[in-house]
Amino acid sequence: MTTRVAVCLVVVVLLGAIPAGVAGAGGSQTAPETDTTGVDAAVTPSVSSGSTTSLAGANDVLHRTMTLRQLPDQPGTFETTITFDVPKPLTGLEIGLESKATIRATEGFEATEEGTYRWDETTETPTIRFTMPANRTGTTGGHTSQPESDTRESGPTIATATAAPAEGEGYTFLETGEWGVVQVPNVSLSYRTATSAPIGVEETVTVDGPGAAGTELAVFGEVTEHERTVDGERLRLVVLEAADLRERPADILDSLEAASGRLDVGSSASEAVMVAVPSDVDWGSRGMQYGPSDAWVVADAPLAEATNVWLHEYVHVRQRFANPDVGTASDGQWLVEAQAEYYAALLAYEQELITYREFRRSLERGTESPAADAVLAEPSTWGDSNANYLKGALVYGELDRQLRLATDGDRSLDDVFRTLNARDERVSETEFLEALEAAGGATVRERAERYTRTAETPDAWNRFEHRAAFDQPRTPITSGLGTDQIRVGDQPWERWDRTDIGSLEADDQRGDRATDRGVVAVPAGERVTIPVVIENGGDRTGTADATLRVDGKIVDHTQRRLEGGERASETLAWMPTEPGIHDVRIGSDRLTVVVRSAPSLTVTELQFSPDSVDPGESVTATATVTTGDEYPAAGTLEFRTPGETVTGPPIALAPGEAGTVEVTLQFDGDGRYEVVAGEQSTTITVGGTLERLDTVPGFGGVAAVVALGLALVVALFGRRR
Repeated sequence: MTTRVAVCLVVVVLLGAIPAGVAGAGGSQTAPETDTTGVDAAVTPSVSSGSTTSLAGANDVLHRTMTLRQLPDQPGTFETTITFDVPKPLTGLEIGLESKATIRATEGFEATEEGTYRWDETTETPTIRFTMPANRTGTTGGHTSQPESDTRESGPTIATATAAPAEGEGYTFLETGEWGVVQVPNVSLSYRTATSAPIGVEETVTVDGPGAAGTELAVFGEVTEHERTVDGERLRLVVLEAADLRERPADILDSLEAASGRLDVGSSASEAVMVAVPSDVDWGSRGMQYGPSDAWVVADAPLAEATNVWLHEYVHVRQRFANPDVGTASDGQWLVEAQAEYYAALLAYEQELITYREFRRSLERGTESPAADAVLAEPSTWGDSNANYLKGALVYGELDRQLRLATDGDRSLDDVFRTLNARDERVSETEFLEALEAAGGATVRERAERYTRTAETPDAWNRFEHRAAFDQPRTPITSGLGTDQIRVGDQPWERWDRTDIGSLEADDQRGDRATDRGVVAVPAGERVTIPVVIENGGDRTGTADATLRVDGKIVDHTQRRLEGGERASETLAWMPTEPGIHDVRIGSDRLTVVVRSAPSLTVTELQFSPDSVDPGESVTATATVTTGDEYPAAGTLEFRTPGETVTGPPIALAPGEAGTVEVTLQFDGDGRYEVVAGEQSTTITVGGTLERLDTVPGFGGVAAVVALGLALVVALFGRRR
């Protein structure tokens, strides 16, 4: 006992005599923990297991897999298991489920008094399993085609175990025990990390058994899937075996493909899922879009009608401004259904699915009371008239026609649609009017104000008037990646050929028409500047729009007038905030951008030059880094000292590549100072008061001091014996 006390005392005394740089290394060098709260809407989903657009298993990504399971013996209920792949930097994780969730089992999670579930911080892949009611009626936060008429015929009764919808409402989601269309459960999460570097959050949604999954919608039961890819947008048509599909799947995909290519409005999802559901159900509408890119449509919906439900719901998929993370003010609410209804009819006409007479008749419904008596910017005046669908489509179409006439075909409401989709803030009537005026002038805006802020209603135009406005030639404008280097921060940045990045090579097999421009890895939180070239390929002056789209979302755009044959250079910029793999489009070109943070870098060596300095002198710390996984790595490495944290310049590495990061450090007083970068640490001597004990092989500064203390104790103990 005496010996153990002597050892402890000597070590404490020696450590207490060392300058603060080393003595504090055990605590002061730990980076402050960072709390982050995320909600489901902020999660970047990856719905295809094994997708090359996922960083699953990476140290800078929290990946969760949601597996939905049908319970045939419990119609109206389904089960979900969520598994988390926790990266090393994570030190805390807490999740919240919907109030109707019933917990069945947990592993690595503990219930809290607040009703959330907290990770035990030791289980590497914690899981939670719960059941949820599936059947939903009324408003669910999605966008629908026109509600079913009260006079429509009811279909046959479905499974008797399924509760009937409330009077006046219809199903929006339904599970019968044989098949089902359900909402993917919402899960909120908050996490804590031991580093200030951002962590990405990815999600994979799967169905255990027959079925299919989108990002926010899942299908139970036997299905047949049909696919088509258009400029990077994967169109998935999922047909339930229980559904009697009226149209040929190829014809539906032909129509959706044409719509995808025609709507140059931004906000094209990497994947759009359209589900054909049985028609003999008391649905609340003939179709519904839910989440950013999922929708269902009744199987008997025809293509050859002006109220084309397939096209209506697809237009909703393209309305990023209408999603909850942006949204519309009450006076701009009419735009959501007006756009979908108008474009459904216009696209059906342009695809020769309907005649002009049918197209015009669909617009004329807006001239009839009670819809015509409503004020579009005042939803309280709509009543049960469906004015936003009927009058809204007519007004939107008339403004489209007037804008085309005012600009000699140079601008259309497609351009206004794109402007609204580029916004990150709520869209009101004012924003719509301002975008309209910017495109077509004050006269077009004044007309819009009359039609949206009063009960005034335009007439539907005839075939000749349609041709005069819609058949005008548009200036052929092209854009793409410029010849200058991409820059990250103020540095020129390397771009790799896709074939050199094995982990991403399969992603090139997408069948779209864009020209592949390779792969770039960039650190999260750094501004990425991309050169753009724009060209007017016609012989008359026209307006050129150049956009930078990330996963379909417009993150930056520019506009300028170009003379016929003129070519111009611009730059567009984007600042990614968290790790992930992104499809980036610049006109007809595409880049794959891998966003990473510091945990993706593995520090293998840390050195100083010179190896000792006097107080106030500069020393260069050099960290040798390599990639920590199979993906490209990038980040800004932190060098932590007892007094400060210095961040190095951004760096990017191809898989297996090594590089160095350098920073300049200064220390004010004599002593030994520990510097930490990644998981490596070393000490430097400042001034001449101490020898560099860490030059002895196998000993760092603290270890050497402890060893010296032990040697003194042994000597003391030997004398006493």
